[in-house]
This record gives sequence, structure tokens and C-alpha cells, in this order.
Amino acid sequence: MKLFDLTGEVAVVIGATGVLGGALAEGLAQAGAKVAVLGRNAERGSERVKGIKSAGGTASFFSADAQNRQSLDEAHTAIEKTFGAPTILVNAAGGNDPKVTVTAERKFEQIALTDWQANFDLNLVGGVFLPCQVFGPPMVSRGKGSIINIASVSAHIPLSRVVTYSASKAAVLSLTQFLSREWAPKGVRVNSITPGFFPAEQNRKLLFNDDGSPTARTKSILGHTPMGRFGNSEELVGAAVFLASSKASSFVTGTDIRVDGGFLSQTI
Repeated sequence: MKLFDLTGEVAVVIGATGVLGGALAEGLAQAGAKVAVLGRNAERGSERVKGIKSAGGTASFFSADAQNRQSLDEAHTAIEKTFGAPTILVNAAGGNDPKVTVTAERKFEQIALTDWQANFDLNLVGGVFLPCQVFGPPMVSRGKGSIINIASVSAHIPLSRVVTYSASKAAVLSLTQFLSREWAPKGVRVNSITPGFFPAEQNRKLLFNDDGSPTARTKSILGHTPMGRFGNSEELVGAAVFLASSKASSFVTGTDIRVDGGFLSQTI
């Protein structure tokens, strides 16, 4: 029995046009899944599909706005026509808006409610809630499926400055556990992955100065990470393939797998 063979599976990766989501899409394709690359940027999506295909995988790009129910419904219909019914859903869309970052110039009480809500829409509504509403019930009706939500170390312990991101990602963990309980009797597993610090577009300005040198925040992060380095996006793939495989993780649901270099294990 091949524990990590995803041949015959159809994986939907929302946010696959980004760095982390893209690595997950490529990894699932390498494991044998047909991958639906979902995102708003057609150019990046096409490049991702091209890379997957050049490595011998199967993928297609589907334009979709994860915060729009109709857009997701249309994407779901198109995916079924192209690949068949999705059996794996990876919710990797999300990020932090600088307008909700606490700084010396912007205190917590100065964050605008509209900006706060917009960040929750990005990470919770579009990040998990709507995609699970669209792709989850068909999996439940078929009695098979694996949903993987991308959380954050800041979901476990709120980090300084990114208060809205931390709160919205904590909600992702809570919703993950709720859905795991609801859908377990129907054969659908719902889990999450907590990445540590992986340099990407959304956090690059927080981690590096314009000249490429590390910021004070980077030094603090690495000093709090036992492995003493940032993660590489490819290092998330193993956890994703494990959770996606109905053979390898058949009795795993409601679980959060930390891929953080030990960040959450160190207190002082």
C-alpha cells in the first residue's frame, strides 16, 4: 500500500498563485493529484500550471475570488467538468494588510473597523468559510474528502503588531475544529497546518530592509526559533501530502500540524 500516492485525487488549491500555496499545489501534483490552481491573478496562475506540467504533473488554472460565493460556485462547476469531483481542498489564501498592522504611528485603537473587517474577510471568510461552504458539502454527500486549512503560529499566540492577522487566524483554527467534528461521521476530514515564518510577499517588508538586510523583527523571530532560520515553502509539502492522503491520515481529523522550526516550543 502506497501511503502517500494521490493518484486519482482532484485537489483544489485556493491561493496557489502565492508562494506557499504554489508550493503546496506543486507538491500535491508531484504526489499524483490533478490540481486545480485557484486564484485571481491569471498570469501567475498560468505560470504555476506551466511549472507543474513541466514537472510531469496535471493542473489547470481557474480564476476565482475566494471572497465571492458565486465565483467559487462557478469555479467548482468548471473543475468538475475538467477533472471530476474534488476530493482535496487546500485553503491557502490570506495575508495581512499593512493598514491593520500596529506601529508607532498607528495604535490598536486607531485601526479602522472597515480595515479590521476586510482582513477577517480575507483570512476567515475567503480563507476558509466560503470555500468550505462550496466544496465541503459535495464531499460530504460523496462520503470522502480532505480539507486542509492554513493557519499561522500567530493563531496560537498573538504576535506583536499583527493583531488582526492573529485574531483571524485563531478563528481559522476554531472553524477547522468545528468542521472536523461536523463532517467526520460523513467521511470528510478537516485539519490545519501551522507554518512558522516563511518569507513571502506579504511579510517581506517586515522581515527585510530595502537593502536586503534583516530587520530587528527578523532577529527576534530567529532568536525565538530553535532551528535558527526561516522555513522554505517546500518544507510544507510533506504535511500537506500526509493530510491529503486518505491512506496515510485516515484517522486524523481536527488536528493542527506545526511546521515552524520549533517556534511554538520555545517560551524564553
